[in-house]
Amino acid sequence: MIIEGAHVVTVTGAEFADGHVVIDGNRITAVGPGPAPVPGERIDARGCLLTPGFVNTHNHLYQWVTRGLAVDATLFEWLTTLYPVWAGIDEHAVHTGATGALSQLALTGCTTAADHHYVFPREGGDVLGAEIRAAADVGLRFHATRGSMDLGRKDGGLPPDHVVEDRDAILAASEEAVRRWHDPSPDAMLRIALAPCSPFSVTGSLMRESAELARRLGVLLHTHLAETVDEEEFCRERFGCSPLEYVESLGWTGEDVWFAHGIHFDDAEVKKVGATGSGVAHCPSSNARLGAGICRTRDLRDAGARVGLGVDGAASNEAGSLLEEVRHALLFARAVGGPTALTVRDALELATIGGASVLGRQREIGSVEPGKLADLALWRIDGLGHADVADPVAALVLGAPPPLELLLVDGRPVVERDRVVTVDTSAVARECAAVHETLLEKAS
Repeated sequence: MIIEGAHVVTVTGAEFADGHVVIDGNRITAVGPGPAPVPGERIDARGCLLTPGFVNTHNHLYQWVTRGLAVDATLFEWLTTLYPVWAGIDEHAVHTGATGALSQLALTGCTTAADHHYVFPREGGDVLGAEIRAAADVGLRFHATRGSMDLGRKDGGLPPDHVVEDRDAILAASEEAVRRWHDPSPDAMLRIALAPCSPFSVTGSLMRESAELARRLGVLLHTHLAETVDEEEFCRERFGCSPLEYVESLGWTGEDVWFAHGIHFDDAEVKKVGATGSGVAHCPSSNARLGAGICRTRDLRDAGARVGLGVDGAASNEAGSLLEEVRHALLFARAVGGPTALTVRDALELATIGGASVLGRQREIGSVEPGKLADLALWRIDGLGHADVADPVAALVLGAPPPLELLLVDGRPVVERDRVVTVDTSAVARECAAVHETLLEKAS
């Protein structure tokens, strides 16, 4: 397959105003200016911008079927409202919600998605397997995390006691998830990480033992951290230290760790995150929706931290658009740091090579280079909304969302002419609405 005539943004190197990309199977074999000097099936991409596929570093896919609730609440208020609804999820609800959320991600340029699933109702069945099936159905590269909660209200945590699990059962299920699904190969479509939920829903013992288990199994670690002032106050009162100090004492910093949010770091902590090579999933829309604050993206990048983007769960970001996160990351950074805090190309980096680095996949995805996997997004920018924007990258990042002409994952089409071709999104939408009503009835 040869894509030619597009403005090609490699992210890590040159840009070609009239360039080509050659794909053989699931790999990029050539990138350069002008027409490709080799024979093959040609896609005329004139009027389009070609970028790497976007990488979503934090989500809760099941929340797609619990959107629109507690819309004017703080994080803790929102959680206490939603936990009873989430307690009713099962395999069908999770598969349905994940299919909807992943389809929307695909329509907004996402080719690799990481999900943090931490709600495992006792009668829910194999909910982690359900979202893994959904990712295979839609066709996205998927990093599922086996999340967990073992600190219920009776022990001083935030979650209701009926949605937490026993620590030994969590560790056994985590090891089984890695054994069953994790693929360490360079072109893996599915990987597993371990992800205890947060300092206010997980015991220190589980955090420490999960870190030890993940390192023994050779998988990554993920958790929520420093998202709100409430969390800071909780950790100060309960542990006598900040959230970052607390998790660091449990072994939770390093190149195999990434945090969701990372908003409330002081100067010393920003330097600590960078010095340890830890990663941060910046979720600007969800953070704004919940009034949590703005991540110090520029400072973290300057300190050497790996920073990517996440849409977060759709119950706190009903749009579920990764392209929207690119724009919001840029605008929010400039709102607090001035017009040079992030450039349009910095914002694109966050969504591509930045996210790939957070997930440990920077050698395989995140840029348009020979030898990398053919995960690519082709955006049409010759219409009314974008044709006269001087800089094609600015057209994508600052303009209205353009039509997605083509999305390739592992060299295979997932979106063509702004339509998901792997699943019937109209049928998915109807089923999502039905599941939403069922969950509300269960919780009432």
